[in-house]
Amino acid sequence: MGIVMKIIEINNVTKSYNDRIAVNNVSFTAENGKIYGFLGPNGAGKTTTIRMIMGIISPDSGNIKIFGEKLSEESKKRIGYIPEERGLYRKYKVCDLLIYFGKLKGLTSEEARKNTEMWLEKVGLKDRANNRIEELSKGMQQNIQLIVSLINDPDLIILDEPFVGLDPINTRKMKEIIYSLKEFGKTIIFSTHQMNEAERLCDHIFLINKGEKLIDGPIEEVKKKYSKNFVSVEFRNKVSNLKELDIIQNVYYEGNKVEIELKKNVDYNDLLEVLLRKGEITKYELSESSLESIFVEVVTNGI
Repeated sequence: MGIVMKIIEINNVTKSYNDRIAVNNVSFTAENGKIYGFLGPNGAGKTTTIRMIMGIISPDSGNIKIFGEKLSEESKKRIGYIPEERGLYRKYKVCDLLIYFGKLKGLTSEEARKNTEMWLEKVGLKDRANNRIEELSKGMQQNIQLIVSLINDPDLIILDEPFVGLDPINTRKMKEIIYSLKEFGKTIIFSTHQMNEAERLCDHIFLINKGEKLIDGPIEEVKKKYSKNFVSVEFRNKVSNLKELDIIQNVYYEGNKVEIELKKNVDYNDLLEVLLRKGEITKYELSESSLESIFVEVVTNGI
């Protein structure tokens, strides 16, 4: 195992807009070679925190260190960033745009050209090198935005809602790239409200709501701490109205699959007996709480 380094250190940071506290006394540390999920509902403070890390806005109090020091123009070159508001020069050709940003981030023309070719091949857009940005689909444009953030091989990658608007194919490409970056020892932080993606990808979860930190820890520890009495069930056909059953606390539907939180002291066999009256069951197993159910519980009811 390589040397563990603190890449981001956020210490007691607060940020207000007029009378509204967007982030309240938040602390957080990110190390190299890990994927961190910044989770929270819309308006929770995720993007505000990211903008403070990037130096776009300043905290009212507290401090932030990147690579062990205050953010500088030099350290900014070691960060790849996709903001929540996407934007590319639409009239530029793809290759010209990527080479331009590569040089802007300190690469030579030759390095920028080589990296452009490499990344376009990785995301399957090599044949689009001479297309204008405006001629690309939304998913393709997001891939180009990702390449812009990675063109100079940064050590820290920050992605604000990277999966929004992506189709399943481009979502898979994005996840593959994130995994490969981790393997090269990069630190990846992405904000999302898509819990299923966070659960599959993240090593560490940071949950914020109304500017307050609620959860901060490795995903396995978080799931162990907050897991409840859960059963995963798969029916032959869709079912509904399970919440009406008096032995069930909560229900989470995903097509024919259902995740059920039982009330305390309910026997799993009693549940099975009741569910068999609702439809044909193809799968029935005890399970730990999903990240989505933990998210809903903590945000709704607190810890």
